[in-house]
Amino acid sequence: MIYLKAFIAGFISTLVFHQGVLWLLYAGGFSPRAPWNVTPVPPLNVPAVISLAFWGGLWGMLLWALIGASGGGAYWIKALVIGALGPSLVAWFVVMPMKGMGLAGGWDPKIIIGALLLNGAWGLGTALLMRLPTGHTPG
Repeated sequence: MIYLKAFIAGFISTLVFHQGVLWLLYAGGFSPRAPWNVTPVPPLNVPAVISLAFWGGLWGMLLWALIGASGGGAYWIKALVIGALGPSLVAWFVVMPMKGMGLAGGWDPKIIIGALLLNGAWGLGTALLMRLPTGHTPG
């Protein structure tokens, strides 16, 4: 059940924290990409933001596996660092080249910094949601 909660936390964190920071960057003129993109994407033709949130959920499960046993400040630092670096590195060195964008989007500083900010916010959001009580009482 804890990994289901981690999936849900990662999914929600994508919609709220990741896309919330993207909204701030977009509103401030720092990103040309608008948040909450509902353009259908293959292969299932679901809105892009839902596809992204699904991947955020999967990443949430991995993040929890890596930080779940941590406590105190280490929990939050690991959530920030792993959240910022893990998805960003995969995006830069796997996803972007597959989409013909070159490594790290051509090393554009806006892309590099933007990814770290968005994914760091996602990691912290996921960690925060994992710490919220569920209302479930064992037994």
